[in-house]
Amino acid sequence: MKKLLLSIPVFLFLALSLEACNGNSAANPKTGGDPKVEGVKNKENAEKKYVKEITRADFLAGIMDYTQQGENVKYLGDKPAIVDFWASWCGPCRIAGPILEELAKEYDGKIVVYKVNTQNEQQIAAELGIQSIPTFIFFPLNGKPFASSGIARTPEETKKMFKDIIDKQLLNSK
Repeated sequence: MKKLLLSIPVFLFLALSLEACNGNSAANPKTGGDPKVEGVKNKENAEKKYVKEITRADFLAGIMDYTQQGENVKYLGDKPAIVDFWASWCGPCRIAGPILEELAKEYDGKIVVYKVNTQNEQQIAAELGIQSIPTFIFFPLNGKPFASSGIARTPEETKKMFKDIIDKQLLNSK
């Protein structure tokens, strides 16, 4: 009987705690707790994404239509680009993602950074021979595209590696 009496307060505490986590029970002083208004406020405060998620069709239309023959295959963009082939389960991909977002913001207007989710876009990954991720394809305005797989040992080294490629090979390509 004592165990039953002790478990009732614990049960009430858990029930009230779960209700408090619901998010609709406490009113936000700025919005009155209206979930529709909260969503609008969150969207307004959302940070702009500088890296663009693309599909195979986007790649073929805006970056390179590799299905063309011979000399017709060329980079279609008007700014140098980096295409990151990644997957959500890939640890190094999760490290590289925020670094690329930061660099895309820093170099906004000078380069474009794209992401291709290889889980969703298996066809393009197979067609381009992507065998390990992350794989990055770099597209200078002049010169041939080139690829690199993996990241450096630390996030700092990875950022430096990308900055070196951007500054020396993408922005200074003649």
